[in-house]
Amino acid sequence: MHREISALIDRQASWAKPLGEQAQEILGSIFEGRRAVKDALNGTWLGHPVHPALTDVPVGAMTVAAVLDLAGQERAADLAVATGIAGMAASAVTGAADAVDAYDRPQVTATVHASLMVGSLAAYLLSLLLRLGPRPLRPLARLLSFAGYGALTAGAYVGGDLTYRLGNQVDRHAFQSLGKKWKPLDVTEVPEGTLVKAMLGKEPLVLTRDGDTISAIHATCAHAGGPLDKGELIDGCVECPWHGSQFRLADGQVVHGPAVYDQPRYEVRRTDDGGLEARPAQPS
Repeated sequence: MHREISALIDRQASWAKPLGEQAQEILGSIFEGRRAVKDALNGTWLGHPVHPALTDVPVGAMTVAAVLDLAGQERAADLAVATGIAGMAASAVTGAADAVDAYDRPQVTATVHASLMVGSLAAYLLSLLLRLGPRPLRPLARLLSFAGYGALTAGAYVGGDLTYRLGNQVDRHAFQSLGKKWKPLDVTEVPEGTLVKAMLGKEPLVLTRDGDTISAIHATCAHAGGPLDKGELIDGCVECPWHGSQFRLADGQVVHGPAVYDQPRYEVRRTDDGGLEARPAQPS
């Protein structure tokens, strides 16, 4: 069943791709020059994406509203719907900030997800307006709420696919095993003030030198896998060439999003024969 649903989502590319690209262009212009705002919405300050945390509010509130409607608890159901709408609005803003940096299949899936959620929000808004009107309109209001709940559930499913099937907003280093052994690097010289790519076995690192100190972090961006070694060195940070995330080379800490996770840091030392070796940074 899941395979058929995933294929159905992928087939929406004919309309979702151009719509997503147009929305992305508009959103990009809105967030341009407002990096601090976008970082806050992405969750860079939190070390966790904000959007999935907020989505629990409307899903929970609308589930409660459906149960209360079925139980005939009208005022409580109305309050739950209003709470859910507020949660959907907040989720939409954070989701928009994330969508700016989604491309290819994630962009298509994100557009399908957003379209379902917008449809759900529209149904709930109309339902709330009818709930505030004459009592004979309440059956229609409940019907719209149930329709909105169906779209909400479908949208939540697609959102889960975006994360779990496509790995969008997943830490690229989540399954990395950290060892303690020193291993040789395939470079021996690191010119000061430049970014140097080095391989530690199969792991790509990006190195920089300040005096006698060599700093190293993983070269695969935690956000979407961009090659940090091809990025730009800015005030002691490396900027990802794909989406502009910045990480401090001294400790791997994320400074600017859309990334929300830090980069793994490595210790580097000289060997007796003049080479370089490294290992994952050990807890102090």
